[in-house]
Amino acid sequence: MFGRLFKKKQTPPAAGQFLVARLNARLQPMHRGEFFEDPLDAVLKKHRVGEVSGGGTMQAKSGEIEYCDIEIQVPASSSDVASLVASTLDALGAPKGSKLTIEAYGEEVAFGSTEGLAVYLNGTDLPAETYRDCDSNHVYAEFGRLLEGEGRVLSYWQGPRETAFYMYGRSFDAMKGRLSEFIAAYPLCEQCRVEQIA
Repeated sequence: MFGRLFKKKQTPPAAGQFLVARLNARLQPMHRGEFFEDPLDAVLKKHRVGEVSGGGTMQAKSGEIEYCDIEIQVPASSSDVASLVASTLDALGAPKGSKLTIEAYGEEVAFGSTEGLAVYLNGTDLPAETYRDCDSNHVYAEFGRLLEGEGRVLSYWQGPRETAFYMYGRSFDAMKGRLSEFIAAYPLCEQCRVEQIA
């Protein structure tokens, strides 16, 4: 499951005006597409008001994802189209701190309502038998099961010293509560960090 993280994809220039949605979400490109770009594109095309024309992922020097962008091409910018984009992304689970830039007017619209939680597994300092006997894929699956109805795991990142899981849902505290017993009991979660990311 864990592999190489792809850099920002490039898209050729196109005619029309653009909206740029910056998601305060730590998503790999494939997850950005699955959870946000593809559903948004379907809504825009259904209403015949534009389409998703590209996207990008901003990474820190460490290689960890910081946020991601979705570029939307529209025939003409309008408050109605901007509202449709923002409300659609919000309904799809966009995190707090996201914003939509209307490039033609230089305006920004805040959107997003979910909170984010990241769990960073220690990849270097645990006993050798813990890494031998435990599985990060099991952690991923259990997080998804435990969060059902409250949140979901949207992406992950594997760094040189840590593996991170990024979860988004209605409440950071509620998600943390759902995961706490498993985190305390599963050996691979020993010395992990839990942080609020949205």
